[in-house]
Amino acid sequence: MEEEIKRFLKATDMKEGHPTAAEQQLPPPPPERPLPPDARVLRLPEPGLLPDKEINFLEMVEMRASIREYSEKELTLQELSFLLWCTQGVKMALENGGTMRTVPSAGARHAFETYLLVHRVEGIPAGLYRFLALGHALLPIANGEEADAALLPCFKEQNMVKNSAATFMWCADYRRMNHRFGPRSARYVFLDAGHVCQNLYLAAYTHQIGVCAVGAFDDNALNAALGLDGENDFMVYGATVGKMA
Repeated sequence: MEEEIKRFLKATDMKEGHPTAAEQQLPPPPPERPLPPDARVLRLPEPGLLPDKEINFLEMVEMRASIREYSEKELTLQELSFLLWCTQGVKMALENGGTMRTVPSAGARHAFETYLLVHRVEGIPAGLYRFLALGHALLPIANGEEADAALLPCFKEQNMVKNSAATFMWCADYRRMNHRFGPRSARYVFLDAGHVCQNLYLAAYTHQIGVCAVGAFDDNALNAALGLDGENDFMVYGATVGKMA
């Protein structure tokens, strides 16, 4: 393992490789994957519609835990909107192609696209969706049966994913990070994933919603199921979400 880590660190050293695309003054990739021409999107309610709650931050940090079993109760659409905002909400678009969001990211690159496998969310059909962070909306991709058939076999803990109200899947558009950071981008993509998932844990806890991070999946199968090429676009991290049992 130590040798693998050393090889990874050497391969991502900033001193190695050619000038980055940003250093060559090439235009940055867009901050979000484009929509299909015939796309019909589902607008999400404003995340601030949820009632404010007085939170003891120290208690919240101490009580944070991975919750693997969920009740049959649905998430509300407002709750889903809140969780999406807290994990990838866009506060400001920048002229250099970056965005300021509710989580930190190296160089404000924010390489992640959020895919959602929805089972129990009030007001929307079960299925696969992509979160459109710039417009705070959902893009439907596949219905529930099709999505489950394609995605569930890709996860080691299939039952946990199947029984969740929704499963978040964070997939990197590597070009966004690579444009500025070149070989070092691999470090930053995986660090950014941790920031996003921790925000999900803490935001969910404030509304008695359980979360369990998911890293055990078949990369090739899941990338294919999501329509990702596995090189420029690939699955990095996930988390199941549901009302606490």
